Order: sequence, then structure tokens, then C-alpha cells
Amino acid sequence: MNKFKNKILPQIAIIYTRYLVGGAFVFASLIKIKGSRFTSESGELSAINSASHYFETMYQSGLYWKFIGVSQLIAGFFLMTQKFSKLGAIVNLPIVVNILIITLSYDFAYTPIVTGFMLLANLLLIMWDWNEIKILFNLTPTIDKGFRLEKDFVWQIIGLILFVYTFFYRLVIDRYNILFWASTFFLLGFTGLIIGLYKERRRKSKKIII
Repeated sequence: MNKFKNKILPQIAIIYTRYLVGGAFVFASLIKIKGSRFTSESGELSAINSASHYFETMYQSGLYWKFIGVSQLIAGFFLMTQKFSKLGAIVNLPIVVNILIITLSYDFAYTPIVTGFMLLANLLLIMWDWNEIKILFNLTPTIDKGFRLEKDFVWQIIGLILFVYTFFYRLVIDRYNILFWASTFFLLGFTGLIIGLYKERRRKSKKIII
């Protein structure tokens, strides 16, 4: 397993999984923190067992609605920083499990498929860092001594840029365009990938010369 984790491609896949899951949670958190409805219209008159009525009830709770948003924001931020990603995966787990159960309990069409994949992604992140996370279960941790891209400052900066972009986009723009956000998020992430891979190539070249 450690030999696999030392390879570049799996490490990049994990880093960008953190970006995507964290970015999705930051994106969803701001509307709650601002105290706005998740849907465009009130679901007060909808059937009591409908998804729209559920969201309206959560929205009307006020403080609890904002608390959920703050929790998502913190979890998403931790994941995107890379430095605190292990904590982010742990904090995010009960949140994403709760969201999955909600989407299964109400009529959310195909949304449970999306939330199911988000849970699988979060479990993958926990499995990736299990050697250190297992200390929480009173098991002896083992520190990975191999090279980890996530410890390189460039990947932490990319995560910070993606976080700041998502945060201010959702904070300032009420009538958002999710395709525009996703496209810009992808372009920023792809640019960061090119820079990160170039930096890693130079590091390897210097190591070979030495």
C-alpha cells in the first residue's frame, strides 16, 4: 500500500478529490450562512413529507440553518488546505452521511447517487490517511515516511486559491451560475496542476543531478 501511495498519480487524485469535495461543501455552505433559502421559492405550502417543505423548515430554523453552513464551510476548508485534510475528512464524514440519509428519506430524484459518490470519496480519503487516523480508535499509528505532494506548499496554495474563489463567488453573487463556477474552478485547478507537476519535475531533476 505504501508503495502505491508513493506514486505521483494516486497522490494527485487524492489531492484533487479533496479540492472537489471541499469545494462542493464550501459552495453549498455560503447560502446557509447568509441566511438564504436553498431553493428559489418557499416550500411552506408543499406536502409535509416533501423535500421542499423539509428545506423550508430548515431555513426557518434560523440559527441551526446557519450552523449547518458553518460546519460545511469548516470541513470544506480543512479538506482544501491539504495541511489539515485528515481533520477535514473526519469532520466531513458525519455531515455527508447525514446528507445522504436526507436525500434517501425524501424525493430527491437522482440526488442520492451524487451524495453516495460524495460519501465514497470521503471514505476513500479516510482510507488514504488511515495509518495516522487510526490513532482515534486507540490503534498505534504509523507515519508514512515516503514523499507526499500534499506537503509541498504549491498544493496548499492551489487549495487556498480555490477556497477563496468559491467563498467570494458565493458570498457576493446571489443568482449564481453553477456551470460558470465549475468551469472556473476547473480551470484554476488545471492551471495549478500544470504548475505543480512542473515543480515536481524540477525537484526530481535536481535529485537526479545531485
